Parts: sequence; structure tokens; C-alpha cells
Amino acid sequence: MFKDNKILILGMARSGYQAAKLLISRGNDVYLNEAKSEDKMDEVQVKELRDLGVHLIFGSHPDDLFDSSFDYLIKNPGVPIDHKYVLKARELGIEVINEVEMAYRLLPDDVSLIGITGTNGKTTTTTLIYEIMYRAYGEKVHLAGNIGYPLSSILNDVKSGDIIVIECSCQQGENFIDFHPHVGVITNFSEAHIDFMKTYDHYKEVKSRMFYNQSNDDVAIINYDNQDVMEKLENIPSIKRYFSSKQHIEGCYLENKNIYYYDEFIINTDDIKIKGIHNIENCMAAISAVKEYGVSNEIIKEVISNFKGVEHRLEYVDTVNGVEYYNDTEATNIKCCQIALSSFDKPIVLFLGGLERGQDFNELTPYMDNVYAVIAIGECRERVAEYAKSIGKKVYVYEYLSEGFDKVSEFVKPGDIVLLSPASASWDQYKECEIRGAEFKKKVNDLKGD
Repeated sequence: MFKDNKILILGMARSGYQAAKLLISRGNDVYLNEAKSEDKMDEVQVKELRDLGVHLIFGSHPDDLFDSSFDYLIKNPGVPIDHKYVLKARELGIEVINEVEMAYRLLPDDVSLIGITGTNGKTTTTTLIYEIMYRAYGEKVHLAGNIGYPLSSILNDVKSGDIIVIECSCQQGENFIDFHPHVGVITNFSEAHIDFMKTYDHYKEVKSRMFYNQSNDDVAIINYDNQDVMEKLENIPSIKRYFSSKQHIEGCYLENKNIYYYDEFIINTDDIKIKGIHNIENCMAAISAVKEYGVSNEIIKEVISNFKGVEHRLEYVDTVNGVEYYNDTEATNIKCCQIALSSFDKPIVLFLGGLERGQDFNELTPYMDNVYAVIAIGECRERVAEYAKSIGKKVYVYEYLSEGFDKVSEFVKPGDIVLLSPASASWDQYKECEIRGAEFKKKVNDLKGD
């Protein structure tokens, strides 16, 4: 499979780059088309692909590039689902897949897959599952997928009997055909990526697609408390395991701050560093998945109790002079900020703002009870300030995060939470939001040196 074919890869990024290298090594005639100009690309990667013999077309999508001579179209997850090449492929009967689907078809038959999807929490859940499984089974466990490691990039390292933990996005699910995990995990559904998926119904459909190919020997880990998930996966063929933070069920549940798995005590939530009920649910989903592989309670508790979270996602940074600092720079929208604010019951100083996108900050109001001061930053700082004043919050306005952080140091007190959860993208000042988070963390670390 995938030998001596003519293949067009639409979109470069990580997955397109790795797919091109893999496919050219298998003797295929590979074309890679990217809308960005060549000078916007990684020149080392471009040279490598060109030297390998990949045909590179940058800067546009020529009308005459894609035709019936191609055997496959491999679409980068970020490419719109109604792209003209995708529509033309359907007309011509050419299969449209993505890098995950392609690499999946090349895996050894006896490799076991744990696939994780959902609207929120999938990266945290994926990371937890991987760390628990790695602690239990060592180097036979691999991490891949939307978390930043294309499946094709690890393919040569995967051996018979290995286990792959893979995060799957809705954009990847759009082009799943054969792909399915032996253990599938779904964290939750809520409306997201509608601009890409067109409708919420289609979004739920593609999120569920990896479960449709499961057999009755496979397992689906399902959020019992999410009605949309329960309805969408009602008729899948696989064995269903449930987790719930709201009620005692047959499965994994939360009761009196204790997490149980089929009535067996696993861990007390006081021993979990990552905050918020959503992270408790992520832990429960992870527990349910690893239990399918017989991982001991001791290993599960050890890993979870030492887990500080995924970097930049409600990440505990440090406690300095009795003040706890959390980096949630990945909260680039209102919903993520709501989740962060609901995770604490202590006084909060909130860094809010960034790129002006017309965000409705009023949607934060029901979650602002514990916030006593707002640091308004970024392009939309004046609008943030107006909002904070309208709900009676103390507000300080600064263009740059660093200036606001210095002000916080003047009035913050032991027992407070200082939270970067800006509900805004970072592109007004930063190339990517991770740079914003790294700056925040450096400011925290600098405090310890004073």
C-alpha cells in the first residue's frame, strides 16, 4: 500500500512534511502544494524535501495541478473541507485522506491504539494516558497525533505489539475512513470549530467517526454526563465504559472527593495538582483508558499526583511568597477562560486581553466572582478595562504583559491566584500564544530570584 502511486499532499505544516518524507521513501511520485510562499516556510525542510525528489508548489493552488492522474489526495487537517481540490477529488473518484489515515494503514497489525478526541481536555487526557502507560510499559508506548507528533513521523520506530496513544482532532476525523482505535476516549462535546465544520451536527459527526469503525472487541470511554456524546455514540458497536463527575455509576465516578473505578478507590482529588472539575474528568477518562491495559492503581496514583498539567493550559507554574501562579495562555477564547475561572475558589488576579476579535467579555461575568483585580493587556485592553469597571472590578491597564506583571507584584498577597487566561489570541504582539505563556513563566521565575 502507498507504493508507486502519484500522490498530492495539500498543505505542508508538520503533517504534510512528515507524510511527504514517508511517501517518497516508499517509491511514490509525491507532489506537495502549499498556499504560503516558499519564503514563509522552513528552508531546511524545503531543501530536504526537494533533495528527496518531492515536487513542491508554493504560493497558490493552480487550477491545472490536480487531475485524474493522481491516486490519492492527502489533505492537511487545516485545509478547508470544501477546498477546490477536495471537491474535484470527489468528482474524479480519488480518495481523500489525511496523514493519520495514511500512516494508520501502514502500521503493524498487532499494534494497539488508544485514540482520544473531544472538544475540551483532549490534550491533557492524551498526555496523562501516555505518561501513565509509559510508566507502566516503557518504550513500547508512543505518543502521536494532534498533540504535535504526526503518526507518520514515528512509524519507523513502532514495532509489533507496541501501543500508540494518539490525539485526534475534528479536522483529522473529517477524513477518517478505516482508522479506529482499540480504546477510544471522548472527553465531551460543545460547539467549536463551526467556521471550519459548517454545522454543529457535522462537527459531532466527524468527532464520532473514529468510533464507528470499532468492533465489539474494542472499547469506547464515554463521558456519561455529556448528553450530546451519549446520544451520538448510543449505537456504536464497541464495549462502552463510562465516567461521571456528577453521579455514582457503573464505571469511573467521583464521590466525596474520591475517584473510584468500578467501586475501587483510585485517588483523592486533593492529591491532584491540576485544578478544576474539567481536569478531574480528564483524570477519570485517563484512568478508564489505562485500566483496559491492566495498569496498577499505584502507578496511576503516582503519575496523576505528580502531573502538573500540559504546558500553557491552566499550567501550575509555581508558588512564590504564598501566591500561586497559573499559565493558561492557550485560553484564546471566552469558553476556555470560563473553564479556568471556574477552577478556583480563592481570590484571583486575572490577566485578560490580547488580539481584538470583538470578544464578548460579558460572557465571563457569571465566572468572575473570585476575581478582585483585572490586568487589561494587549490590543483590546481598553475594552477589557471598560468591561471590568462595569462589573465593579479593580482594573489596571497596560499594553504589555510584563508591565502588568510588575504592577501585580506590588499588591498581590499570600493565598491569591495570579492567572493568565486572556480569552484572546496573542497575534497582536506574539507570533504564537506559547511565547506569551513563556514570558509569563519567566516573570514568575524572576520573582524567586529577588
